[in-house]
Amino acid sequence: MEKTDNFFLIHNFNTIPDNLIAYTSSYCIVDASDDPAVTAALKNGGYTFTHRENTGHNLTSYFSWFAENYDALPEVVCLLKGNIIGRHCSAEYFDKVYGNTWFTYLYEDKKMIQRYSKPTEEMLRNNHWKDPNADSIASLLAESRYVELNSSWYMHQPTHLYRYFRDYDDALRFIYKDPVIPKMIEFAPGGCYILRREQIRLHRPEFYLNLNKIMNYTMTPGFPAEAYIVERMLPAFFEIRMEENPWMNDPDAFDAKLEEQRKRTADADAADAVHFKRLRRMLGLA
Repeated sequence: MEKTDNFFLIHNFNTIPDNLIAYTSSYCIVDASDDPAVTAALKNGGYTFTHRENTGHNLTSYFSWFAENYDALPEVVCLLKGNIIGRHCSAEYFDKVYGNTWFTYLYEDKKMIQRYSKPTEEMLRNNHWKDPNADSIASLLAESRYVELNSSWYMHQPTHLYRYFRDYDDALRFIYKDPVIPKMIEFAPGGCYILRREQIRLHRPEFYLNLNKIMNYTMTPGFPAEAYIVERMLPAFFEIRMEENPWMNDPDAFDAKLEEQRKRTADADAADAVHFKRLRRMLGLA
């Protein structure tokens, strides 16, 4: 295969991503492995890598690297996970796009194309002329362009708790001034993209480091639910010129505002709990 000049920024967890390195002439592995043998193999094998604490997801690795290398960013950066091929896209799809020098969504799932596409006439005929996937909250615009209903369904899982934001809309308003709240959100599940240097520099290093604070405060029982929000915001960060709230680029002001937001979210949760308890009493369930 022909090697690309695109820089591969690879978030790695317990793998040796030789299959990705074979595609490029320059790379850095951000290793978050909790298996010492993997980290030792990377070191002994002469790989270009840095080791970071595992936060449960890849986003903090990317944002920290942006901040640390802000003044010397490569022209094109591919944001990758060590297991992207086979997990978030096929080798066939990756082979087609890894050399792109424009913003590219690194996502493809052939198994879901039928469910996420407009139903065919045959599908409708076999289902009494009703869309058999009408209840799906997702759709496809093209093979790699995934869109999802802005329902914040992922914020209500016992394995991923939230602290600062109850939904996507709350977080978007916290980050930007008077943003449009979308009905649908387009993003690449897995958070992998090809970016240009200018897109990363739409935001200051402080912006990225402050975002990390939103989604790196616990691993119990899993990583924070806010990481799902930020994953869905990545195209907005890199494609849309919205006005940031001033605290997004001031670490001290951000910390103060984030604490205010934490208290506001806790108060809203407490109010909901009281309302739910009253409702159960009214229904004779408590």
